[in-house]
Parts: sequence; C-alpha cells; structure tokens
Amino acid sequence: MRGAPRIRFCGGPFKPGAPGKPAAGLLGWKPSVGLSGVVALASRLIVIIALLSPQSATASGEAGHTAVNRTACEKLPAGMPQFLQAAAARIAWLGAEPDRWRSKLEAPLRDAQAPDHFTNLEQLDWLYPLPPDRYKFIQAVYEYRALHPRAAVPQPEKIGFQPYAVIENFDRLKVAFREYRRAQAARRSTADAEANAIFYAGWLGHYVADGSNPMHTSIHYNGWVGPNWRGFSTAHNIHAKMETAFVDANPELTRFADLVAKPRHLDNPFEEYVAYLRESRSTIERAYQLEKHGGFDGRGTPESREFIRRQLGRGAQMLVNLWYTAWVDSAQEPQEARENAASTRP
Repeated sequence: MRGAPRIRFCGGPFKPGAPGKPAAGLLGWKPSVGLSGVVALASRLIVIIALLSPQSATASGEAGHTAVNRTACEKLPAGMPQFLQAAAARIAWLGAEPDRWRSKLEAPLRDAQAPDHFTNLEQLDWLYPLPPDRYKFIQAVYEYRALHPRAAVPQPEKIGFQPYAVIENFDRLKVAFREYRRAQAARRSTADAEANAIFYAGWLGHYVADGSNPMHTSIHYNGWVGPNWRGFSTAHNIHAKMETAFVDANPELTRFADLVAKPRHLDNPFEEYVAYLRESRSTIERAYQLEKHGGFDGRGTPESREFIRRQLGRGAQMLVNLWYTAWVDSAQEPQEARENAASTRP
C-alpha cells in the first residue's frame, strides 16, 4: 500500500506514508506468608473486582483520567487565568466525562462519540500527513477505499477520530478563552466564558489522556491481533486490566507530577498532537511484553509501574501544553472581528 498513487481531495494532495508456573492456592496466595501476602491478595482481589465490574466497561480508567487533568491543573503557569486553578477539582472530575456517555441507555450518544476515543494508526500508513480536518480525513479514507478496494482499509469510523476530537475541543477552549478576554476588556461578567472554558478544558483532557495509552492508538487495543510469534495476550480484558484495574490497585501510579514540566507553546497543535499519538503507538509492544510477564497483575513490577506513570505523565504534559497554547493563541482576534471593529469606528 505504500507504493500507491497520491490521493487528491479538496484541491490538496496527500502523499502515501512515508508461561509461567500455576499459582499455588487461592489466587496464588499461600495463607502462611504474613502481611506481605495479605497485601498481595488484596491487590489481586482489586484487579479481579475491577475486571468483573460492569462499570469498568463504561468508565474505564477513571482514576487515570482524573489524575491527568488534576496534574495538568497543578502545572498551570501564573500567567493563565486564575479561575482554572480554582476549578481544579471540577476539571479533574470532568476527565472521565466522555466515558459517562457510553451507556446503552444513551445509545445514539454512545455510538456517535465512540470513534473519538481511538485511532488505529497501523491502518493509516498510506496517509501522510493526516489532514487537520475530520471531514477531509473521512473523504480521504473513502477515496482511498474506492481506489484500492483490496487494501482492506476500513471505514473511517472504524479507524477512529482521536486527533480530531482533540483539535476540535482545543479550538472550543480557545474560543472560550477569547470570550473571557473580551468580557474582561468590556468590563462585563466573565462567568459564562469561565464556565465554558472549565468544561472544555476538562473534556479535552479526556481524549489527551486516552492518547497517552498505546492501546488507544492501535489495532491491538484489547488483545493482540494478527501474527503473534511473541505469544502476546489475545484476551479481551487486557485493556481494562492495564488502564483501570492495575491503576486502581496501585493508586500511587496517579502521582506523577515530577514527570511534568512547565508548559510550552505548540506552534502547530494538530501536528504535535499526532506526533504524540505516534510516540504512544511506538510503546504498544512494550505494553504487551510487560503484561506477558505479569506486569499488570497485582502490584506488577517496577518496570510496569514506571511505564504507567510515564504514560500518564506524558498525557498531563501534552494537556497543559494544549491549555497554555489555547490561552496564548486566544489573544488573536479573527480577521472578521477586526474588520467589524474597524468599520464601526467613527
């Protein structure tokens, strides 16, 4: 597929892209091992309960999502509006909000936003760079499918819209910040703009945290698929096991502020976010290797614990970078607003 012809749509070309032993006793715990054995048993019970809980299918990774938003709030620089820091608890709570939209009781909402949580990058090797617009992306996929019917490229919603959910919510946040600036300049109440910015900042955080998990960037999102000579797990519980159960059993993993630096401005937010997704995707085999050696069972291993901390830390770093960029860029007025202002001057 890499040698396929270039695709053109909307006037612009897109280039083809560049076993371990059985455990002894109940859950592998021997009754005579003392306090450390009790701790190990408790950790394993938490993992099993989380995996069996019906809620885990609809609110996966809530602790991680909350922690990413909370930590990003802790790293807000002094020059950003103080209302964000004051709303840190609400922004943290909003980190899991889109997962609350995944119930069968709200099936239209569930189905419409489901592709926003992932992007299977392996299915986009032919498309480089990704268009920075959701509908141009959809058009590109359908045009490629028409040109290459044997290429087995799925429909766009099966590939996923993750980076588009991020850039669209980034733009919403930027607009809310601009309205806040306008209200301040006009000496009007900023309450409405603040409420919008708080919601958009929290909503954006969900998808950015999703993007830090390699399973949200890959066809191997919940068990290895295809050739599997390394013997990685094909079980359909590995996603929740890593993202939810393991983090819930080891709450210290949600303390990773030491991994997050002060924010920087992103000159091209969409391109830098896609690069962030590709970096996440590059760790998918590492995640499966860790799981294969018990890294996400109970306390896991030092390596698996640090892996999760680093992925969550990456998420918080990207999130605060996006917040900061939206704030800085909101100072620029749209051209039409400048023209309207000029036309009303005496």
